[in-house]
Amino acid sequence: MIKNAVADRMYLLEGESAFTVLARARALEDQGRHIIHMEIGQPDFNTPPNIIEAGCRAITGGYTGYTPAPGYPELRQTITDYALRQKGVTASKDDVIVATGTKPVIFYTILMLVNPRDEVIYPNPGFPAYNSCIQFAGGVPVPLNFSAKNDFRLDLDEFEKLITKKTKLVIINSPSNPTGGVFTREDIEGIAKILKKHEDIFILSDEIYDRLVYDEEVYSIAAVPGFKDRTIIADGLSKAYAMTGWRLGYGIMHPELAKHMELLVINSNSCAAAFTQIAAIEALNGPQEAVESMGDAFLKRRNYLVEALNSIKGINCRTPKGAFYVFPDISSFGLPCEVFAELLLNEAGVAASWGTAFGSFGEGHIRLSYATSLDNIELAVERIEKFTKTL
Repeated sequence: MIKNAVADRMYLLEGESAFTVLARARALEDQGRHIIHMEIGQPDFNTPPNIIEAGCRAITGGYTGYTPAPGYPELRQTITDYALRQKGVTASKDDVIVATGTKPVIFYTILMLVNPRDEVIYPNPGFPAYNSCIQFAGGVPVPLNFSAKNDFRLDLDEFEKLITKKTKLVIINSPSNPTGGVFTREDIEGIAKILKKHEDIFILSDEIYDRLVYDEEVYSIAAVPGFKDRTIIADGLSKAYAMTGWRLGYGIMHPELAKHMELLVINSNSCAAAFTQIAAIEALNGPQEAVESMGDAFLKRRNYLVEALNSIKGINCRTPKGAFYVFPDISSFGLPCEVFAELLLNEAGVAASWGTAFGSFGEGHIRLSYATSLDNIELAVERIEKFTKTL
């Protein structure tokens, strides 16, 4: 009865493997097992004290009611100032929509732009919500393969071949979840050169990890002359500021698009919480030493993990240029990646996401998050090496 009552479109939405694995891992922990969590993309650091204090002052100061649907004007102005400093993108506060995380901005953008049968080019392997939301909106997902052979950067020739008269939106994500791949300036300029021939195609640029870039410069396609008005930037504070539970993200876009996205906010969750917005102002305007310190720690962990994984027979791991994930190739063991990840959890106590959870081109890979302590990473590597010797 319930199944028949649910709208057909609900079966087009998919979950996320990281949360599926997390639930399985916690069930094992309830049985007394020791599990190393490398499945979830959550920094293991606390939110910096100055941000917590700002949020607490906001609550006690009365910031507990409704806020303007697009966000407080002072936060939106702060975001534009930050975008200019960090991304080289010039915007006004009317271009900004504040949301309860970056995911809503992704979802709202697709709902706002994609009609049934419109085609959307998206990264594969890539963040699972892209494909899920495209299907939910009635669009046609068009996967763009990102291969380890190319350091998980895009092939511009392959990208251009995917564009048709039905293409409405292109989604890019740099640094990438799950691969850690980063687009170079040449990559971004190459995309822009191709899309100049197709003025009716919009770009959704997911930049949630752009404070975690190790070996390349940060370069947003919205900073390319002529592309700001056709780009929707999705960003937030969850990753760089260790604020996953604060649920605060934002979009930067043409002001006419912002008006439409504001309607989606009004008709879904009304507004972002008041005290989180005040805390976000402090995060973006306040001291940045904690962010830099977290970035240094992630870099140290990355370097150790990549070298250690590559020392294990049968594993080949590219060095990610950003974010806090590695996407090692485990295909030599002859197991589907989901089976490999399940055995790794059950037999070795290491929780990882499987590659195909991020798209069909992720087969042969697992994703490991190094948003955990170096001690945990060292122990995880020991367990992984011991596990692989049993295969």
